[in-house]
Amino acid sequence: MAEVMQFILIKDQKKIPIKRAEIVKHVLKEHRHIYPKVIDRVTQTFEQVFGLKLLEIDTKNHVYILINKLEPVPADVCSTNPKMGLLFVILSVIFMKGGVVKESVVWNTLKKLRVEQGEKHEDFGDVKKLITEEFVRQ
Repeated sequence: MAEVMQFILIKDQKKIPIKRAEIVKHVLKEHRHIYPKVIDRVTQTFEQVFGLKLLEIDTKNHVYILINKLEPVPADVCSTNPKMGLLFVILSVIFMKGGVVKESVVWNTLKKLRVEQGEKHEDFGDVKKLITEEFVRQ
């Protein structure tokens, strides 16, 4: 399932419609008989985890595209709250590292952005307290 999702994401990034034949040929290969189960789980995972809908645009040739189901976040939500920007940076680091990251990696990343854990920041105040207490609680 993970390989099928990765294949679909790569095709979508290139803005190429995804064909069942290509999924079977390049990913499932000799396991083509489980395609219906795999595509059902892939569709469900895209919706629940990523907020994407795998839409079949051609039922005869089984051609799919990914559609964003999430509502856009208003621009003023992030621009008026710098803490939200810091949270996005931290969550992005965690996501890019596979969901688990050492605290030192987070602090090294923030240091590159001139956000030090021992200093008071003009927008964030006590950064260490903000991250370890407020963000963790949220």
